[in-house]
Amino acid sequence: MKNSQSDATDLSAQIAKNIRDAIIDGRLIVDERLPSEAELSEQFSVSRPTVREALKRLAAQSLIRTQRGAFGGAFVNRLSYQEAYGQQITTSTLLLSMNDINIDVACEARFAMERACIALACERRTADHLATMRAEIHRQTQPGLSDESWCASDVAFHRALVDAAGNPVLSYQLSGAVEAMQPLMNMITYTARSREKIIDLHAEIADSVEQKQATPALESLDELSKYTKSLAETTLAKRQQKK
Repeated sequence: MKNSQSDATDLSAQIAKNIRDAIIDGRLIVDERLPSEAELSEQFSVSRPTVREALKRLAAQSLIRTQRGAFGGAFVNRLSYQEAYGQQITTSTLLLSMNDINIDVACEARFAMERACIALACERRTADHLATMRAEIHRQTQPGLSDESWCASDVAFHRALVDAAGNPVLSYQLSGAVEAMQPLMNMITYTARSREKIIDLHAEIADSVEQKQATPALESLDELSKYTKSLAETTLAKRQQKK
């Protein structure tokens, strides 16, 4: 049998879902003030602490914001793609870590989505995107760069490539793929990979994007995909042999 604390938790989750659905459906719009705690308590026939917990859940998801004062209260928040990136990355990372995702499946998904950005990146890239890509390539050539720093630079390079597409929806969807999947691939293959080969492929991609040539950029990305998959297969096979 559930105790009262569990019941309250379930009720707060249900209330949060009802309000979240109202926001998604457009029944509650951006900057609209939610009913007061007392009004919500009466509307849902629950205690005010239960309502307060529901509002905390919504605030944690950046769906509402609270402000103090005579004109304060809880308001529907304007959620930006940048604010949502963290949640997307966290969810993707958890899915990969908590489920038995085959490295081939992860590679296939991550590179397939990134391929979708290439043509747009060649068309829309800015000087800032190119500068970021070049800076990360230069960083990757530095002697003594740690594996952790290499992974961070690799992610930054590909995030710049994705962001160069100039499509916030694509950037949002790919934030999880790049920042959750790429470290996984890096950690599996870092002992076997040739940094020089990857740097050369990164340079080829950056050159093609700068010259607005999508076909060679895609070819270089495909080569990087094949190389990554091959490294992962070889590394995992060796680990199995040792076991």
